Amino acid sequence: MIEARPTMFRLLACILSLVLLWAPGPALAQMVGASRETAALIAGWRFAQGEHPGAVAPSFDDSGWSRVTLPHTFNAAETGDGSYYRGPAWYRRAFEIAGLRTGRRLFVQFDGAALVADVYLNGKPVCRHEGGHAAFRCDLTGGLALGRNLLAVRVDNSSNPTVSPLGGDFTVFGGLYRPVSLIETDEVHFDLLDHGGPGFYARAHDITADAAAVSAVAKLANDGSRARGVPVVARILDAEGREVARTSVSVRLPGRSIRDVALDMRLPSPRRWDGVRDPYLYQIVVRIGDSGDEVSVPLGVRTVRIDPRQGFLLNGKPYPLRGVNLMHSARPGKGTGVTDAEVGEDFAIIRDMGSTAVRLTHFQHPQAAYQEADRLGLALSTEIGINGVVAEGPAFLANATQQMRELIAQNYNHPSVVIWGLGNEVYSTEPVVEHVLRALQQVAKAADPDRPTTYAHCCQQDDHPKALISDVIGFNRYFGWYPDQKGTIGEWAEGFHTRHPDRAFAVSEYGAGASILHQEDPPRTVVPASGWHPEQYQALYHERNWLELKDKPYLWGTFIWVGFDLASAGRNEGDRRGINDKGLVTYDRKVRKDAWYWYRAWWSDQPTLYITSRRFTERSDRDATVKIYTSAPAATLFLNGVEIGTRPAVDRIVRWPVTLRRGANAIEVRATAKGEALSDRVTWQYEPPPDMLHATSPTEAAGAAAQGNPLQP
Repeated sequence: MIEARPTMFRLLACILSLVLLWAPGPALAQMVGASRETAALIAGWRFAQGEHPGAVAPSFDDSGWSRVTLPHTFNAAETGDGSYYRGPAWYRRAFEIAGLRTGRRLFVQFDGAALVADVYLNGKPVCRHEGGHAAFRCDLTGGLALGRNLLAVRVDNSSNPTVSPLGGDFTVFGGLYRPVSLIETDEVHFDLLDHGGPGFYARAHDITADAAAVSAVAKLANDGSRARGVPVVARILDAEGREVARTSVSVRLPGRSIRDVALDMRLPSPRRWDGVRDPYLYQIVVRIGDSGDEVSVPLGVRTVRIDPRQGFLLNGKPYPLRGVNLMHSARPGKGTGVTDAEVGEDFAIIRDMGSTAVRLTHFQHPQAAYQEADRLGLALSTEIGINGVVAEGPAFLANATQQMRELIAQNYNHPSVVIWGLGNEVYSTEPVVEHVLRALQQVAKAADPDRPTTYAHCCQQDDHPKALISDVIGFNRYFGWYPDQKGTIGEWAEGFHTRHPDRAFAVSEYGAGASILHQEDPPRTVVPASGWHPEQYQALYHERNWLELKDKPYLWGTFIWVGFDLASAGRNEGDRRGINDKGLVTYDRKVRKDAWYWYRAWWSDQPTLYITSRRFTERSDRDATVKIYTSAPAATLFLNGVEIGTRPAVDRIVRWPVTLRRGANAIEVRATAKGEALSDRVTWQYEPPPDMLHATSPTEAAGAAAQGNPLQP
């Protein structure tokens, strides 16, 4: 497609050879001296919801369809009644080819298409992908025509009995909700059809202070008819871009073949990827020949191990995995069709809280998530879409194992990924459940023997056979929120560890709902399915649960459900339908709830001082309690400019009883932490109720709450 000529002219030829209709030409990227070129297909798509016979044909009239820009979700709007569209939709995009040069290939890459995608070029099928959360590619070369070419994609987010996930407490968004791009390569290239991966996989091992061994496998594809002999050169670059290691090998590839090629390097004086302590990244750049196909992948030099007594060990040192579950970086009105910048915003909020880890649920996330975790040092547990339900039969099992292979291939090189997840909360105890989980365990260990596997278990006994298949186990436990779970999370953890001292386990989920519109201090006992989820109850829940979990080193991880409120059309609780409000941050990311600051006071290295119940601004009781979360040893309270007193922090909490005056009351706290002066301020408005109404005093309310509220301190 692009004629051979000097680099400047080759890039010009590329711009001329891929001219896209309906929108300005795509952003083209070319690695200096390399032959791979990419074109982002973001703008200029035509879209229509529903079934449209004949839409695959280039002559089909789509002038009445909507114009959309990717990423795009076709059911992002909240209906308010718990329903949303699940069904087919169509996308069409034209592009032009100015020349077809022998020895070049053109692929299209979809970073995510939910849930099933059928891709057509010029009216003919080129590929089908089942599974809405992994990237995939199609080879377009054989169907290209000179001039105008028409790409048509049918996407369907209907429930499909052979495509996971079949269950789950979340809205199933549909569409081309991640970017699409064209990739042009030589006919000898890194295998672009290897489960959506880069075609190059590297691992560091035998790590000492002096050196680390780096072993890599390059999957080379020769799409030409004749055998080719090619050199392959791999280079390791440090964080400043300096070459620190190199190796090369000559390979002969038969025509129409794919071959695995081993490359080994010695990295001197390696600097380790050490989580948030030091997330140091190398890059490996590997090229075929002097100017052939080239890929670049991250390299983190690190070791991981999970011990049933010491918990998670990173580079041989204890590294407690504490953080949140991230369902997806979805947003109101956008669904999962978000930008990389919005993904980055989520990871910044998670890291600012002091997290060291994230559990990515309940399917594969966009590459931006793994890249942000690499950069910030956040360890990841990441899983496929086995959630709630599995199905009998070979078709479902084939799809599940495909999703596992895709997850590992596409994320193998990310040092942040430390655990592969086989699934979450499969409710049935039928034999098919164990059969599927065992098959996934075998696939995962064959693809990556180094990383451990886990499964998030919830609904049968702790040592149920399906909880014993993965290398380690996570438990989803909601003591203090759902009334059917009796006891406390600390008692449960101690009991399991005593009974199974050689079984490494984590708390993969724990949490409680909260609406920032619901304020009650002190809060009464909450009925989870009700329309009343006061923010203060969530805060008390997390105070108690974290204090019970924090001193248990044998837990390899503790993950709060959930980092951000999320769309769940089947729910009708809290302040509105369709939202799971267990997030520490609101769905729109605008408000960090009180409980978020509770964890920041414990987890973050940055000083924290925060007045709780700050949104409880309209008060009818003059007697109140000012409660703060702080990492400082003590804090001083000022009420309406008058110093009330200094009190020490106990478990990162300071409380003062106060009497409010009628009207506005200025609440200010001051503290010093790590030599930094801190302050926080809120205003509470007190107006007594009418005389005929009886206002229960805080003392009476606290007594009543303590009788029925297991979380009341």
